[in-house]
Amino acid sequence: MAILFRITKELEMETDDFLDAISQGIIVFKEAVGYYLDGQNKRFADQLDIIEKLEAKADQLRRSIETKLYTHSLIPEHRGDVLGLLETIDDVIDMAKETLNQFDVEKPAIDTSLNDGYNELTQKAGDACEVMVKSVRAFFKDINAVHDHLHKIYFYENEADTIGDHLKRKIFGMDIDLSHKIHLRYFAQHIDQLADQAEAVADRLSIYTIKRSL
Repeated sequence: MAILFRITKELEMETDDFLDAISQGIIVFKEAVGYYLDGQNKRFADQLDIIEKLEAKADQLRRSIETKLYTHSLIPEHRGDVLGLLETIDDVIDMAKETLNQFDVEKPAIDTSLNDGYNELTQKAGDACEVMVKSVRAFFKDINAVHDHLHKIYFYENEADTIGDHLKRKIFGMDIDLSHKIHLRYFAQHIDQLADQAEAVADRLSIYTIKRSL
């Protein structure tokens, strides 16, 4: 991360580790949802345990990075942007962990006819988040490459919205209790919100990239 963090190697390494934790958390999230849908409860529980550890690691690294930015008065002209970016990114893994926790607590009864829809929605939301991580790495390492990723985030977020809408329509067309329909919609919305959060990061990056280019 020579461009923005040329001052300290330790900060560069911590930021890389932070982004690695977010990326790994997204992979774990996608696998966990698939395991839940397949009824593989033990594997789902294992993934939930992993994402909890990754979320805690990401929080610890974010706080450490923030402390170093203030303590050593690093990049004062960009500090506010970087802090806001880190917090918005951290929200992604927070939301992923919380969604899996809700699966674990509420145990929604998802008919197998809906599995493809939930899996596809999870995949697109995960794609948006994974490209988001790449765009953030580019922000620190190669500012000119940020826009190569941003349009992909918006594309995947839009795809997730379309899939989520189709899934909810299918749910409400089923011959099940209204309370059950609402419960299934709730989980579709939570998965879709990951893509929305990736879009929120992309919006910040778009602005910050322009500011850094001036």
